[in-house]
Amino acid sequence: MSARPRTLSRVAAVQALYQAEQGATSPETVIDQFVRHRIGGDAPGHGDMNEGRLKAADVPLFARIVRTATQQQDTIDAMLVAALPESWPLARIDPVLRALMRAGGAELWMSDGPPAKVVINEYLDVAHGFFSGDEPRMANGILDRLAHLLRPAEFQTAG
Repeated sequence: MSARPRTLSRVAAVQALYQAEQGATSPETVIDQFVRHRIGGDAPGHGDMNEGRLKAADVPLFARIVRTATQQQDTIDAMLVAALPESWPLARIDPVLRALMRAGGAELWMSDGPPAKVVINEYLDVAHGFFSGDEPRMANGILDRLAHLLRPAEFQTAG
């Protein structure tokens, strides 16, 4: 996986959303913990992802993704449920994959962010870092559906 700051921010956001959900911890607490111990200028180490350090991550982007994902979680979750097959309720999805789809959905929610295709490709790369099975393909399909809902103008073709 790339060590680009924006990519590392997305990895950290997925990890933070997972941690917040699993530990029933507030997003602001998790953001603070990540900034103090795992990312940003004061984080120990040199960005060794194997040790959970993402020192080079873009902190403002990381925090914005986590905040948007939690502030818009009900809406994003409803969109995820609608995009998932009926046989796969959101609660059945692996919690890391669920966090990844929420983070991707949050970034697609941000109309001033990168193009939808860039966001989808970034989260596909992140998914490949976490999973070796079919999960990246599932995340790609779900995020593509969300992108078409949240940013339809980016997918309109000239007639």
